[in-house]
Amino acid sequence: MTDRTQSTIIEIYQRHGEAWAQLRGDELVESSWLHRFSAMIPDGGAVLDIGCGSGLPIGRDIVRRGFDLTGVDGTPTMLSLFQRNLSDARAHLMDMRQLSLGRRFSGLLAWDSFFHLSPADQLPMFARFQTHAEPGAALMFTSGNVEGSAIGELEGDPLYHGSLSPGEYRALLNATGFDVVAHVVADPTCGYRTIWLAQQRT
Repeated sequence: MTDRTQSTIIEIYQRHGEAWAQLRGDELVESSWLHRFSAMIPDGGAVLDIGCGSGLPIGRDIVRRGFDLTGVDGTPTMLSLFQRNLSDARAHLMDMRQLSLGRRFSGLLAWDSFFHLSPADQLPMFARFQTHAEPGAALMFTSGNVEGSAIGELEGDPLYHGSLSPGEYRALLNATGFDVVAHVVADPTCGYRTIWLAQQRT
């Protein structure tokens, strides 16, 4: 995937951010995974939502659990929705590939966002995760089921998705100090998402 393709993804969410938020709705099918993620974070801990979107419903759930939420998104439309919905949370307009906030977090979340990067762009992200992770920090992200690319759709526009192989994800997590806590492929209880939950070694 070229930088132009990544720019196109941002442009699509810029055009259709409001429509995406309506389609996403408020149903929190992720609740069981968010509970597992949250159980690994100390009370009041700082959570970084990478590709935070509108902040609903996931960011709102994190805030309701008492965590200090920071959102990052590359799309002005989405970040504006996030700030409107969660006015007390910090927000940064930033392409996740340039993630550099100069601080560490107790939890890092890249839910339905990280998989918009090409496999080549996903590789260096694990070092960025590590740079932003406190010792013992939780990391949770969604990926594809198998290595390769797939094209979805949002309001008639083609939407890119990329994935590494499960073995490569495990190797990258291990190399950057994360132990895999749980990995479920196409979880039927969570919209058939493939989910990774890991923890930074202390």
